[in-house]
Amino acid sequence: LVLQALALPFSVSDEALARDLTEAESEKLQILLDKRVKDQVPLGYLTKESYFCGLPFYVDERVLIPRSPIAELIEQHFEPWVSHVNVTRVLDMCTGSGCIAIACAYAFEMAGVDAVDIDVDALAVAKMNIDKHDVSKQVTLFESNLFDALPEKPYDIIVSNPPYVSAREMQTLPNEYHHEPRHALEADDEGFALVDRILKQAANYLSDNGILVVEVGNGQDALEAKYPDVPFVWVEFEYGGHGVFVLSRHDLTRHF
Repeated sequence: LVLQALALPFSVSDEALARDLTEAESEKLQILLDKRVKDQVPLGYLTKESYFCGLPFYVDERVLIPRSPIAELIEQHFEPWVSHVNVTRVLDMCTGSGCIAIACAYAFEMAGVDAVDIDVDALAVAKMNIDKHDVSKQVTLFESNLFDALPEKPYDIIVSNPPYVSAREMQTLPNEYHHEPRHALEADDEGFALVDRILKQAANYLSDNGILVVEVGNGQDALEAKYPDVPFVWVEFEYGGHGVFVLSRHDLTRHF
């Protein structure tokens, strides 16, 4: 928070750290620290910046703070489930700030990436980030309720971090989360309203060897109980995180 507020790099020298602050800098920091500590406003909203896959993204109260463990999968090019060189189309469903879509554009430089969201305010932020990273020729935004307004074409990867928190779980989240847009976190039907729709429709938008990657967080056990015959592959992350599954088009067609 201090370094970003003072426009200093994270690799700042010891000499720079030792300098005195001006009165204006001290006042600015005091305001920000009060908001962070007392009001528990997320850091990203205070600095208007958050990092995902090592990339900086503009964020504000219109979108969630980027924090999905899917970042680790993107950095690994979703291997071993797909071959990096064969990926030509990627779909990011419920894109929010656009961080997943844009990180995929970096990871798959020859692929087209479509990014979908129902929220026009979120899409406005995503557009800012697309311009920030100069990937407008590669990333296309769609305003759509999931697949409803999306042209039916095959994707090699469909990735989604949709709203999946149940109303009951919302009451247990740390205060920081309640500064974020509730509709981007909470979903009906115990958190599975959107996940169910994605599962039932995704196969129509996947290439023959395509995969679906979805984050459901703490809903992992409940989703397995709901669909006991579906062979969900749950990703194990080296750097933390859980509740992300992978399914092939074949398994989606077979079960949904």
